[in-house]
Amino acid sequence: MHNVVIIGSGCAGNTAAIYAARANLKPLVAGGLEPGGQLSLTTLVENFPGFPEGIDGPLLVENMKKQAENFGAEYRHGSVIAADLSKRPFRINIDGDWVETRTLIVASGASARWVGLENEQKLIGHGVSSCATCDGFFYRGKKIMVVGGGDSAMEEAIFLTRFGSEVALVHRRDEFRASKIMLDRARANEKIKFITNTVVEDIFDVKQGVVTGVRLKNLTTGEVTDREVDGFFAAIGHIPNTKVFKGQIDLDPDGYIVGKGGARTSVEGVFHAGDVEDRTYRQAITASGAGCKAAIEVERFLEHEGH
Repeated sequence: MHNVVIIGSGCAGNTAAIYAARANLKPLVAGGLEPGGQLSLTTLVENFPGFPEGIDGPLLVENMKKQAENFGAEYRHGSVIAADLSKRPFRINIDGDWVETRTLIVASGASARWVGLENEQKLIGHGVSSCATCDGFFYRGKKIMVVGGGDSAMEEAIFLTRFGSEVALVHRRDEFRASKIMLDRARANEKIKFITNTVVEDIFDVKQGVVTGVRLKNLTTGEVTDREVDGFFAAIGHIPNTKVFKGQIDLDPDGYIVGKGGARTSVEGVFHAGDVEDRTYRQAITASGAGCKAAIEVERFLEHEGH
């Protein structure tokens, strides 16, 4: 019987593990689909406090993990493939092995939606990104491309004009899902060039290990062209990793956990942390803060029950 199981080993899960372990709760952490979370896909993190020169994303999460282990957290590789939250203790299935726990912290994150190109995956962290706030700074004076048609695409494009010499916004249709206010704001920015009815067919150049350009196809004319770019940002949304909790925890239509105040969810004893609930900020530091809150709430919850 575990006091607390934490699902996810990104900033939220690892910070929750540090706090829970220091409270002598001996947390069990299930690594999840993407061990290390979104930061494992990031090369240099320059906006996490305490690192004047920046720090590699994978190193930052590995340091957090070691810190949690030093205080007694146990890590287990594997994903949660099923869960029974209908009664306590909760039952969680980690890659075929059922474990029981008095409380649960869901810190399984949200995965970026990618365009789906083979070279896109190979160049993540080397010119391909899903977070303008994280990586925009690296493209000062450079040519940037954003793919998407919603508010987040407009927001990313507008933000990136602070850095890039130009921002090309590519969308497969000529109509946008974005709200009128965001679309108008993007259109009013002279650095943003709209490329509509167009898809990205390939990203160059894996051989050089860095983004140098893209191949575009116009869906109306069929014309294929190559375009020089230094940074490629996918802004087509995120998918929260909450599928196993559908029908058990209150989720919004997009699958994000509906918060019930603090770190609470609709199920007593189940808490949320990080990008599973946060669709606004999605930063390493806010995820860590959420992990801290969830662990403190777990500690108080168990204390109240006399554990």
